[in-house]
Amino acid sequence: MTRMPNVVVIGGGTGMPVLLRGLKDLPIQLTALVTVADDGGSTGRLRTELAIPAPGDIRNVIAALSDAEPMLLELFQHRFTIGNGLSGHSMGNLLLAAMTSITGNFYTGIKEISRVLNVKGKIYPISNESMSLHAKMIDGSIVSGESKIPLANKKIKRVFLRPNPVQPLPNAVRAIENADLVVVAPGSLYTSILPNMIIPQIDTAIQDAKGKVVYVCNVMTQEGETTGFTASDHVQAIFDHVGEGSVDSIIVHNEPIKRAVREVYAEENAKPVVYDTDRLLEMGLQIIEGDIISHTQSTLRHDTSKIAKLLYSII
Repeated sequence: MTRMPNVVVIGGGTGMPVLLRGLKDLPIQLTALVTVADDGGSTGRLRTELAIPAPGDIRNVIAALSDAEPMLLELFQHRFTIGNGLSGHSMGNLLLAAMTSITGNFYTGIKEISRVLNVKGKIYPISNESMSLHAKMIDGSIVSGESKIPLANKKIKRVFLRPNPVQPLPNAVRAIENADLVVVAPGSLYTSILPNMIIPQIDTAIQDAKGKVVYVCNVMTQEGETTGFTASDHVQAIFDHVGEGSVDSIIVHNEPIKRAVREVYAEENAKPVVYDTDRLLEMGLQIIEGDIISHTQSTLRHDTSKIAKLLYSII
């Protein structure tokens, strides 16, 4: 029997689950490496009170890869809106916190919940430690906290983690080393993507990866993080943090964005990312173009099946 290819997806936020939903039914060995640097909302409160890594992005990835009954998933993703202590908390976050307490280990807790919810593929937190994200701005100021960095609305020079060094989950490092394809998911560049990639050992594993490293580029810029960024600026930020040549290929959307959609995003000071092909080629990147967004929604989302087919064609 032929071995199924190992595909590793790195990321967090809203872009990662979209990718995973399309990939989970393909004949691949799928592994998701998920950020645990989030500090907003329910996740932030649980982190502070229980001293556990951030569960929010993990919860969304579990939901994306689960083959459980729809009602069970709805329960898992349910967010309480009333109750002094419960208001704002997600059921899934509470379950992850409870399972961490029962097993004594965040990753073991994830593994047990994944088993209960019939998850396809493996889910690894990038680290078993609670960590905090900080950004040094161009003006020299330091902003602390994943949720506060975009709100500062300053140009980011680089991001870094505390405690230093953060210990990666050994399974996460091994997954990258054994991958036939490493996919860097779309999402908030400085607060969802780079926190994973700058962890010691993870960065060197990405640089030395025997599999191709592919970055699925954002379709729109994000205020407070990537205002005015072209596609090559996104890649350059990864190179500055992880090392030159750490990405081999970039997937870009090559169709015009509808005017009505652009106007909605313009209210958030977001514009379509300009794909500066010449600069990308100068950087040594293979460019993979395609119509990769869903045209059925008013907000821009990568299309689950289109992006999965494109990634599978690379393998």
